[in-house]
Order: sequence, then structure tokens, then C-alpha cells
Amino acid sequence: MNILISSRFFYPSLGGSETNAEILAREFIRLGHQVKLITHTLVVSENGKEKQFPFPVIRRPSPTQLLALTLWCDVCLQNGMLLKQAWAILLTQTPWVIRHQTWLQHPSQQSTWLTKLKLFMVRFSTSIAISQPIADHLKHPSILIPNPYRDSLFYCLTDVPRTKELVFLGRLVSDKGLDLLLSAIADLKKKNLFPRLTVIGTGENDVVLRQQAQDLGIDIQVTFIGPKVGDELVRLLNEHQILVVPSRWHEPFGVVALEGIACGCVVVGSSGGGLKEAIGNCGPTFPNGDQSALAQTLEQLLTQPTLLARYRESASSHLRKHHQATVAKAYLQVLDEALS
Repeated sequence: MNILISSRFFYPSLGGSETNAEILAREFIRLGHQVKLITHTLVVSENGKEKQFPFPVIRRPSPTQLLALTLWCDVCLQNGMLLKQAWAILLTQTPWVIRHQTWLQHPSQQSTWLTKLKLFMVRFSTSIAISQPIADHLKHPSILIPNPYRDSLFYCLTDVPRTKELVFLGRLVSDKGLDLLLSAIADLKKKNLFPRLTVIGTGENDVVLRQQAQDLGIDIQVTFIGPKVGDELVRLLNEHQILVVPSRWHEPFGVVALEGIACGCVVVGSSGGGLKEAIGNCGPTFPNGDQSALAQTLEQLLTQPTLLARYRESASSHLRKHHQATVAKAYLQVLDEALS
């Protein structure tokens, strides 16, 4: 099968959407299919050389290229709805499958003409939803397939001592809620609990958040180490007991939770959206934006080690359905049915 994957964001952009597009492309090829990927993301490289993938990556194709690629494929898989490609798909009558990996209309926002158009166009495609909340908001039949994680990279390292308490991994922006976590740590300090926090990531609020830690008097407990990837990131996660995902907004899913669980962390996350599904029985959740509830949840885990052990017992069974090969085969079944 010739599969054209369309992903608005891709390497060198970093994020769950980009990672999942690459995982699916690699797995499709491993299972014997032909793949090409188109993206709006331009390559940025100091030496002028682009990272090599086992499939062609076409960046910002012209209308002529887009039409040719759509004619080449047997089925088009969009990593999120891309209306700019819809004309080529409809013109060529190519089977159209959309992986809905975020909200077409966020639950807290008013409907606009663009969201109404997207919700209307959904009916011309086969829809895959990455979580039940995403499926519910589409108001159109969809197939639920949870996100994969890179199981060949993220796993427990037996030679790494788990000596640190808390870790945050994500963009340093208001939606991700690191400010809530810093305030919760300050609350714990008043109860004579002094957990250390490692902050992995970068973003527009970097300076503001560092200042907040200082103002709260917890800067000695908090270490900002910038973005980390690959084996270095895996080792860092293995050094920690608890991964905190305190998102203010309703995450569509939350692959970071799977990565933390795979590395032996108990995950604490906000309960809105699909993040609760990503965490499963591998950690507790708290209401989005509720600083007091977050502090209370962390206090329980930090003072009751048996809770950590209990949550870790669920990791293996929970991760099994998120393995790369398992998810890719589920996608291929949908693509095959759309083609038929």
C-alpha cells in the first residue's frame, strides 16, 4: 500500500504530534508499505544537511507537487486535519483518513466558521480519535486508537538509582501548568516536605518561571536543565520517582505520560481531556488548575511509598496497548478498510 502521511508539524519541530507521525511512518515501512510524508515545517540545520529518514519528506509542497503525491498514494493519512490538502483529496477521490490528535474546537472556546467547516469536512473522511474525549467532540463516528510511544527508547534502566523525587517534562508555557507545580512545592515546604524538582524543557515563560521559583523561596529545590532528548532524557526520567504533568488546558492525550511510565515513574496529571486515559492506573489525577489538589496528591505520594509501588504494578499491562507495532497495525487495518 502506498501511504501519504500529511503532518503540519514534523522534525526539527519537537512534540507529540511530530513524534507520532514518525513512529507510524517507520512502522508502516517496517511492515512492508511505501510511505511519503509532507509537512509545513521547514528544515533548520546549521550545516545545511537534513536528518535522514527511511521515507521521503516533502516540505511545503507546491499545488502541483501536492496533486502528484495525492495521485501517487492509495490512501492519505492526515496527522490532524489539513484543509489545504482537501481539494486534492476530493478531486482525486483518494481515500481520506484523519488522525484527530487535538481538538477541532476546544471545549472552552466558541465555535468559529473555521471550526464549523472542519467539523463539516470530517464527514468526507474516516476518523481516528486518539482518546475518548477527542472522539466525543467530533460528533461523528470515529475509531478509537490510543497513541503509541517509542518503546524501543523509553524503558527502565536497572543500573540507574532512582534518587530524585519530581520531574517536569514539557514546554515552558502557561498551558502546561508548571507555575501550578511550583506553587504546590511551596505549599509542601510549609509542611516540612522539600521534594526536589527537575524541569526539562524550554519555552517563552522560562525566565518568568525561574523568577517564580526564586520568589517562592524554592529555587534551591528546583533545577532548570533545558530541553533533553534521546538516551539522556531516558536516563533522567529513570532517576526520578514522580513525573508531574500539571496541564491547565485539556490535553488531547499526553504521550509524555507514557514515556514517564515506561521509565518507571508514577505519573501525576490533570484529569481533563485525554491525559487521564494516557495515565491509566499508573498514577493519580487532579482537577485542572487546582493547585491545592495537586499539592495534596504529591504529599500523599511522597509520604506513602507503598502508593508508588502500587501504581507501578499497572505499568506493564497499561503500556502494552501503546506499543508502536500494536498501534501501527491498528492504523493499517483502518487504512485498508478505507481503501476497500
